[in-house]
Amino acid sequence: MGSKKFRYQLIGRIALLAASIFLLATLYYTDSYTFTKLLILGLVVVQGYYLYHFLEKSNREIIGFLQSIEWDDFSHTYPERREGSSLDELYAEFNSVIRKFREIRAEKEAHYQYLKTIVQHVGIGIITFEKSGEVQIINSAARSLLGVKHLKNIKQLRVISEPLVQVLKELRTGGRDLVKITKSDEDEIQLAVYAIELSLQGKEFKLISIQNIQSELEEKEMEAWQNLIRVLTHEIMNSVTPISSLARTVEAEMEEWLENGQDINQITNDQVEDFHMALHTIHRRSESLIKFVNDFRNMTRITLPNLSKVCVKELVEHVLNLLRNNLQEAEITVNVDIAEEICIDIDEQQIEQVLINLVKNASEALTENDDMERPKKLWIRSIPRENGGATISVKDNGPGIEEEALKKIFIPFFTTKKSGSGIGLSLSKQIMRNHRGNISVKSVINEGTEFTLRFSS
Repeated sequence: MGSKKFRYQLIGRIALLAASIFLLATLYYTDSYTFTKLLILGLVVVQGYYLYHFLEKSNREIIGFLQSIEWDDFSHTYPERREGSSLDELYAEFNSVIRKFREIRAEKEAHYQYLKTIVQHVGIGIITFEKSGEVQIINSAARSLLGVKHLKNIKQLRVISEPLVQVLKELRTGGRDLVKITKSDEDEIQLAVYAIELSLQGKEFKLISIQNIQSELEEKEMEAWQNLIRVLTHEIMNSVTPISSLARTVEAEMEEWLENGQDINQITNDQVEDFHMALHTIHRRSESLIKFVNDFRNMTRITLPNLSKVCVKELVEHVLNLLRNNLQEAEITVNVDIAEEICIDIDEQQIEQVLINLVKNASEALTENDDMERPKKLWIRSIPRENGGATISVKDNGPGIEEEALKKIFIPFFTTKKSGSGIGLSLSKQIMRNHRGNISVKSVINEGTEFTLRFSS
């Protein structure tokens, strides 16, 4: 309706202007009607001005409306007179759009305040900052953990911990690290730091989450010590108890001879045999105890990894070549599923040692089960991880591991094998930790066991 009225008004104004110009042109060549000519000329000028103003008014209103959107100014409301003006429909549409923008802005503000409240009340410390280090968000948990009231730039944290600032700058998406800091009013605490990099409106941001894991570490450390002491006590007592018992038996025999004044030549062959057996057992248990101590000492002497780019498939094939005879004798079928292009930064010798240990364990699990009727199989596969790095898994279809044993499987010197030392898996776990990775296990009774090595980028 409004657009038709605008069109009719425009046509009417143009027609009136054209008629005035035609009349002026007709009178121009006559010598009389001078006053009339001037009057018509003035009328043409006035009509031209009003026609221009009429056309420009819509443009000015549209430009003003678009500028208000550009500057996020939605406070203006256009008058809707409802008098049949040609701009009424345009004003109505403008006001409708402005109301929609106001609703969107109010909704965004409410959503922002909602998220801000959640961030401020979440128990994990959260910090976001730009490349320059300028902090955008820091929640109350982060302020409490770091002992600061305000934080404008992460460089201000240098007074608390220089390594913390370095970690915040260098961590990449998916990265994590542990940092020790000392607050003025507390003892040393351990922080777990995680990072995600974001890009918003052309700006690079980093989102950092911080957790105080000191109490959890202390609890785990105490639990680890208790488990280790329990295993050490068990292993040592297994050797010391028979040594002590046999030594006491020999000592008692000697005391009896000395008290009776018995001559050494009167000792029978059976008694000599008993003494020899006792001394042999003492010697054997002593050797076992020495080996146990050496194993424990070697476990604490693992060197830091010397990293280099290694293709996983070549490494696995090398390990299988080393163990080929054992696997063939045990009639174990090995399936390898590894892409040629998967390469990771590792210490080749150390990870080779880990893989040898896992494959040997799987082989022994398959061969020790005499009642197993299905074909013995071993699967080794590797897949890339989304955030870089890769996983390597070694899976067998053996008897599986009991749940109680599964909980202790990485504890030093714990073993489920009669001839096992309990060193291999604990060494593997330490090697993986030095590679900033981890090793995990899952097992189902009568279905098999799978160990997985996870390497980060």
